[in-house]
Amino acid sequence: MAYQTVNPYTNKLVQSFPYASDAEIDAAILKSHEAFLNWRTTGFEDRSKVMTRAAEILRADKRMFADVLTLEMGKISAEAELEVELCADIFDYFAEHGESFLKDKPLEVKGAKEGTVTIVFEPLGVIYCIEPWNFPYYQVVRVAAPQILAGNTVLLKHAKNVPAAAQAMQKLFNDAGLPDGVFTNLFISIASTDHILADPLVRGVALTGSERAGTIVGAAAGKNLKKVTMELGGSDAFIVLEDADIDKTVKWAVMGRHWNAGQVCCGSKRLIIVDAVYDEFMDKYRSSVAALRAGDPHDPVTQLAPLSTQSAVDMLAEQVKTAIDSGATAERLGEAVPKQGAFFQPTILTDVKPDNPAYQTEFFGPVSLVFRVADEDEAISVANASIYGLGGSVFTRDVVRGERVARRIETGMVFVNHPTVVRADIPFGGVKNSGFGTELTEFGIREFVTNKVVGVVDIDAPF
Repeated sequence: MAYQTVNPYTNKLVQSFPYASDAEIDAAILKSHEAFLNWRTTGFEDRSKVMTRAAEILRADKRMFADVLTLEMGKISAEAELEVELCADIFDYFAEHGESFLKDKPLEVKGAKEGTVTIVFEPLGVIYCIEPWNFPYYQVVRVAAPQILAGNTVLLKHAKNVPAAAQAMQKLFNDAGLPDGVFTNLFISIASTDHILADPLVRGVALTGSERAGTIVGAAAGKNLKKVTMELGGSDAFIVLEDADIDKTVKWAVMGRHWNAGQVCCGSKRLIIVDAVYDEFMDKYRSSVAALRAGDPHDPVTQLAPLSTQSAVDMLAEQVKTAIDSGATAERLGEAVPKQGAFFQPTILTDVKPDNPAYQTEFFGPVSLVFRVADEDEAISVANASIYGLGGSVFTRDVVRGERVARRIETGMVFVNHPTVVRADIPFGGVKNSGFGTELTEFGIREFVTNKVVGVVDIDAPF
């Protein structure tokens, strides 16, 4: 299937684009490499100006950029604007801090009287960037901004249902003054991944996507000895201890599970509630979820948007059916969602046992898995039983206790009294089946640079 913009609120086709041919891909890789040869010698001051200008454009045209997201993948207008703002913040962050993250680092070496050793951070070259549809700008910017600032060039393969967002990213970089070839969007089939990663001019690949995509891309990267980072989704635990502020915790649980229509890798997918407060929490959670208003994502009163595509609805429905067939109890909440468009009825799944496929499934939509546990230790055990390890939350009035529990959860990110936080100045990444590598901050910008050793040794120094 070609790249297509289909409005998920109406399920009507807006536009479509053919896949790039191998010849077009090869030409783009060569052009990106040639651009790299010049871009890597461009000073940080000029690179930073592009970042700053991109942030200015996003803020000046926020409504226009946000409307693309609402049309193409159904994101509520207010959430779309927040995504645009987040991208602007990332550009500003790296414009301000990127150079310092890559500053030469002298080492204190034994025998320093006879010479010096310095770590020099050098860009690798062309980075192949494979990104998903759920945050069509943010997922691109959190890789492209640091890597372009570092001196690399980026070849983007975006998800096939967000071509307009991909084009908007291309235009943004062009308008910000980025030289031709430093950022290149192509409508690429996943089948072309082997071909792309076999090219010696491509030096690394950054993927955000499913486990299946991760295994395919990881195998191709390994076969071709390419550096790779992967963010492969998650099933974040949302632990509620007996001393939590229940009213405030419920509000965060509803938001943590249902923002972006529940299509968030680090969304609060598994609610793990200590028995002492389970009934109170669930009564309030049910009523709050049931009150969510589904409708037109352009309408400011809408709280629950459609999913990104009808196929996403169908897959989620099949996952829920499998869970029920395997012993889970399903409770559908609220008024019936609109029949028009790619909507899914908010659902709670309980009685999900470890042998149920749902126990290890990532539900990408408004489906909450709920677990009643006896105490803190059992809550941690259930949290860590997942094959995923992206983010997580612990809710308690005792923040010292909360931090202690957070340190026992096997994920890349854990927050006390808040769903997983996504910001320009906080690293993002997971463990286990959620992938490896880090995006954002100094850790992200160094993923695709060489930690090059430059040593100067006195010619008369002993070996």
